[in-house]
Amino acid sequence: MALGLLTLFLLSIVVFLGTQVLPGNPGRAILGPLADARAVAALNEQLGANRPPVEIYLDWMGNMLQGDLGQSYTFRQPVAPFIGAALVNSLKLVAVIFVMVVPLGIGAGVIAALNAGKTVDRIVSIASLSLTVIPEFVSSIVLILVFAVFLRWLPLTASWPPGSGVLVQIQHLILPALPLVIVLFGYIARMARSGTIEALSADYTRTAILKGLPWRTVLNRHVLRNALLPTITVIATQAGYALGGLVVVETLFRYQGIGNLVLTAAKGKDFAMLQAGVLTIGAFFILVTLIADTLVVMLNPRLRAGLKR
Repeated sequence: MALGLLTLFLLSIVVFLGTQVLPGNPGRAILGPLADARAVAALNEQLGANRPPVEIYLDWMGNMLQGDLGQSYTFRQPVAPFIGAALVNSLKLVAVIFVMVVPLGIGAGVIAALNAGKTVDRIVSIASLSLTVIPEFVSSIVLILVFAVFLRWLPLTASWPPGSGVLVQIQHLILPALPLVIVLFGYIARMARSGTIEALSADYTRTAILKGLPWRTVLNRHVLRNALLPTITVIATQAGYALGGLVVVETLFRYQGIGNLVLTAAKGKDFAMLQAGVLTIGAFFILVTLIADTLVVMLNPRLRAGLKR
């Protein structure tokens, strides 16, 4: 927990310094490019943008700790509602992605490990390596052309009509989810395969087999339980990556998520929105990593015993 808070603090410094070196200023962003220079300077003075960076950072962090994410220069409204709505949308997309990719990745990795050296193993290994290098924008365009334009099986955009039910929302999210499913499949499948092969050759597996336990019992209680522990950490890491890597997908599919919001804020020099958005993504990444570490400790008896000592 302490390390996560330290990481978040360091990220806040990096985000703040990054926005400070970007060209533009709040007054110009609010009043527009044709505004008088004296009016821009007066507004910057009113907003406190001319103060020393350290003072601005301390005020910003103080407000953040109190739940005040600042005012959007573009919308002239509090940032928090925009961040909250965009985060909820992105989490819906991430949920659809992982509902699809986790069973596929783990299943393929386990099957490959149980057939190590055979044709199935080679197919899974080659596919997992090949799919991870396909850029999201390339697979997105191909998927749009195939499933939305030619076959017309899925909606072209990720935005559903107001008041739509869960099934309609999922239908609109399947196509945007597929590009990241393709990329993440390889990471999860390779980790599941590696962990399963290692568990199959472990002493506890040999002991269970020598005791005469049924193969299904050996596989479920001894192999998979230990093989999938490292995979949990990988899944959590990829969840953080997925949330931060949604910019391309959300832009192509016109989806109002956190990635698209951060990109729009960067283009519009909306520093308050940009800072809050990037920090939110960083906080989510740290949170899911901590949850994954906790699950690994809970599921691993050796780690639990080490904590009790």
